[in-house]
Amino acid sequence: MILYGSHRFTEHVPPPGHPERPERAELFDDLAAAFRAGGGVVREPRPATREELLRVHTAAHVDRIDAVEGRPSMIDADTFTSPDTVEVARLAAGAAVDAALEAWRDEARTLALVRPPGHHAEPDRAMGFCFFNNIAVAAAALRAAGAARVAIVDIDVHHGNGTQAAFYEDPTVLFVSSHQFPYYPGTGAEDEIGRGAGEGYTLNLPLPAGTGDAEYERVYATVVLPALERFRPDIVLVSAGFDAHERDPLGQMRLTTGGYLHLVTLLDDAAARLCRHRLALVTEGGYDLDALRACLEGAIRVLD
Repeated sequence: MILYGSHRFTEHVPPPGHPERPERAELFDDLAAAFRAGGGVVREPRPATREELLRVHTAAHVDRIDAVEGRPSMIDADTFTSPDTVEVARLAAGAAVDAALEAWRDEARTLALVRPPGHHAEPDRAMGFCFFNNIAVAAAALRAAGAARVAIVDIDVHHGNGTQAAFYEDPTVLFVSSHQFPYYPGTGAEDEIGRGAGEGYTLNLPLPAGTGDAEYERVYATVVLPALERFRPDIVLVSAGFDAHERDPLGQMRLTTGGYLHLVTLLDDAAARLCRHRLALVTEGGYDLDALRACLEGAIRVLD
């Protein structure tokens, strides 16, 4: 497994008390250092280019984000910039692109430890702590590099509305999301299945608050894995949010660390079976630091 990380992810600093805090990146640094000390490969990412961002985002959106570079600002009630945020957000998107391309080209498993997260960022707006949609930019880069079919599985407690919006009419990208519903951001109902040529290539699995390991495992075994089998992706990308954990302060789900690692194992096995182990995980949410650490340490053990 190859890990992507950078100490620069600590440099995005929302206001005090914000759940998407720099301590999450300090945790990523600790995990990367331990992985390197054990002989693992850790790569420093580079910023996403404007061309890479424009495959998903409108020019107006990229320009709006660029316009607040170097100064603090409030994008919406949840989403704030500090002086280094724009550079760090570009670095997060670049890490996702590099991790995805390496997984595809080298038939490898990769993990990008990034913040800010990305899956709420829509083509034309930032929201929900997210500025650029890291995993969508990575999927678009894969398509541009020659991958014919890309699967994205979102295991965050929140629906990946931005990722869905990016590929809602695209039959070459399968988007699967399991999430608490109804809940922020209000999207992700079961009847949201794609549009036009993309109809049937969006699969939403809304789950009620309190859902735990057994129901998650049932849904993945009976719905998610068969959907991947039918799609036959060239690579599987995972929006790896760990805020459906029972300890997370934002969600109301009841996944344990063991339950999360079972989902990662199922997706790893699917990638081995369907696409020569091409698998890339990109971090999203996860706001209880102990739970986040345990889940990521376990994921690294599964993938390494």
